[in-house]
Amino acid sequence: MRIGIGYDSHRFAPGRRLILGGVEIPFERGLAGHSDADAVAHAVTDAILGAAALGDIGTHFPPSDPAWRDADSLVLLEKAVRLLEDHGHRVVNVDVTVICEAPKLAPHVPAMRERLAAALGIGSAQVSVKAKSNEGMGWIGRGEGIAALAVALVADR
Repeated sequence: MRIGIGYDSHRFAPGRRLILGGVEIPFERGLAGHSDADAVAHAVTDAILGAAALGDIGTHFPPSDPAWRDADSLVLLEKAVRLLEDHGHRVVNVDVTVICEAPKLAPHVPAMRERLAAALGIGSAQVSVKAKSNEGMGWIGRGEGIAALAVALVADR
């Protein structure tokens, strides 16, 4: 068994869709980034890659590569899962915490769990997603963006 930790954060940007955990969240701003800027999927991708000591999302899907421009981050996560499997591992479970002041994410958590589980090739009961505020503190508290933390448990096949 191996454990990996992932982290990602993105600033809000006007004129973009807000995608978290593969789900479009109704909000007046999206997140800035080379891909769809899905901070949740990026944190999970880093967690599973880290658990298998396979680098990070930027190593495999660099922002300098135009192939990943506006990419669906769940597709990147699926590719990371295949890489993990090619190295003899499988995902056991994932736990994610999303930190933001707005929007409220609770109504979208079940859909995020389902979308992430499908990309990971596991059941939604093995995926936890929680949303927390930053209680008005720092850049997140000022509503400048969103951060996500993920932990993944990976086992040998």
